[in-house]
Amino acid sequence: MPLLTGFSTVRQRSFPAVNSKRLFLGVDSSAYTSSLALVDQEERLIWERRKLLPVRKGALGLRQSEAVFAHIQNLPLLWEEGALKLKQAPLAAVAAATRPRPRSGSYMPVFKVSQAAGELIARTLDLLFFAYSHQEGHIAAGLWSAGLPPGRYLVVHLSGGTTELLAVEVKEDALLEISPRGGGADLHAGQFVDRIGVALGLGFPAGPALEASARQGKTGAINLPVAVKGTRISFSGPASHAQRLLQQGCNRSDLARAVELCIADSLSAALHAVEDMASFAGILIVGGVAANAFIRKRLLEVGPDRPLHFASPSFAGDNAVGLAVLAARRYAAQMKFRNTI
Repeated sequence: MPLLTGFSTVRQRSFPAVNSKRLFLGVDSSAYTSSLALVDQEERLIWERRKLLPVRKGALGLRQSEAVFAHIQNLPLLWEEGALKLKQAPLAAVAAATRPRPRSGSYMPVFKVSQAAGELIARTLDLLFFAYSHQEGHIAAGLWSAGLPPGRYLVVHLSGGTTELLAVEVKEDALLEISPRGGGADLHAGQFVDRIGVALGLGFPAGPALEASARQGKTGAINLPVAVKGTRISFSGPASHAQRLLQQGCNRSDLARAVELCIADSLSAALHAVEDMASFAGILIVGGVAANAFIRKRLLEVGPDRPLHFASPSFAGDNAVGLAVLAARRYAAQMKFRNTI
């Protein structure tokens, strides 16, 4: 069954005057980034800041306890700047990422930090609070940055924590009806990038540095296997093959390009296997891996014959802008309902 999301609020709060300017806050504390954003009622971005969590050289990530501690340090410092924007206009609502995905049992300790911060601000200022998932924030940021209207889309979420194909019905009132349609069988696309990137001696997360290295490589000089069955994608085999080639002394830039090519062609194969593709208004690619210029270009060349949209590179990775936009849309929907009763 599809999951209808976006209903969770702390309690009904007071509303500013209809004609007053107001702002909407998004808060996200993902596995590697602390994020805050403000938009106005027209969904114009007023302010946003992000801070990557520190990862020691050679490591493939952080323990959850380390990430929670880093978020607790980061968010007050980021909000010190953001709070100054409230001199221009008051907050009307807050939305926070409270879990990874909009599914029963989806949980990561890091998102309890953004939930606590968002609820604290909302309750202190007597505002509406909306609980969304990190994934919904990504989808909303992609829809907003690509300028897409409500409708039915096949959304591909490519990141360090997710490789998923999702049927998403975007409702007028900021509710998202989401149904999984396929995706990663083991290693996620972002994990593939990071694992090979760190093996190449690059920092973590490795996406931008691997992309820079790949620009010096030759497409097709190295080919990694594409392991796709229907809409299920496996990157563990290609990653192991890439590491063996690296140990054998292959050209590092050629290998970086081969990783990009493998991800793009694997995703293309999975998309071609979606049986009801014609039922979607288009395909939207979101998540940090979606910022990669080569992967975007390759998908436009070999992907399905459907309108293909990408989250803006600036808003493909972890950010709180999508959550702020959801807060503005959900608030507007509640105001509309309030005015009809």
